[in-house]
Amino acid sequence: MEDQSVVDVGDVRLAYRTWGDAFGSPVVLLHGLGGSSASWEAVGGLLGEEWRVYALDLRGHGESDWPDEYTFEQMTEDVLGFLDACELDRVGIVGHSMGGVVAYLLAEEHADRVERLVLVETPPPFPGQVVDGRPSGPVDYDENAVPEIKAQIAAPDPRWEEDLGQIVAPTLMIAGGPESGMPQDRLPDMASLIPDCRLIMLGGGHQVHKRHADQVAQQISEFFTS
Repeated sequence: MEDQSVVDVGDVRLAYRTWGDAFGSPVVLLHGLGGSSASWEAVGGLLGEEWRVYALDLRGHGESDWPDEYTFEQMTEDVLGFLDACELDRVGIVGHSMGGVVAYLLAEEHADRVERLVLVETPPPFPGQVVDGRPSGPVDYDENAVPEIKAQIAAPDPRWEEDLGQIVAPTLMIAGGPESGMPQDRLPDMASLIPDCRLIMLGGGHQVHKRHADQVAQQISEFFTS
């Protein structure tokens, strides 16, 4: 069963959904630009059979506050504050696209909080890695976030790449293959810079977690229990 809640983190109220046993090992899901926790509904339900799953609406998205300030550094601090507010010490983190950037930045800066890391169709921290296309369906996000987030993805802070070697969590990268609007050629380069990282290609394009929810959930579960 899915539940929805909110929590105050600093000056931002974050909405989130949960699945699974409240005493299960925690897994946190972070969505992509223009998405929301709803994009994880299928995967979250499947993972909830084994884990305690939390899917956030990041700032400017879904039911969370839209504060008109959007940087990856702020989103990373939001997620850290969420973990503190929910008294989650160490968690598995799964991020899609924009959410994947937030996830690996958290793993770089707060290695003690990330047990395992899964990056789904996440743009590497190299210049020019822009994802084509805009979210489809009803708009449920602050469009002011789009240019700020895309600008940081296209011209990332050099420290993001430099600190990939600081990630101690075992890491799984899932690629959407040639159907994706996100460049795939630098994903192996990113994987090679993370000390304990495996890269797999499932196909299905940039929204692989929606198109192949069962496969993505299976890969995550197997990785978390390996």
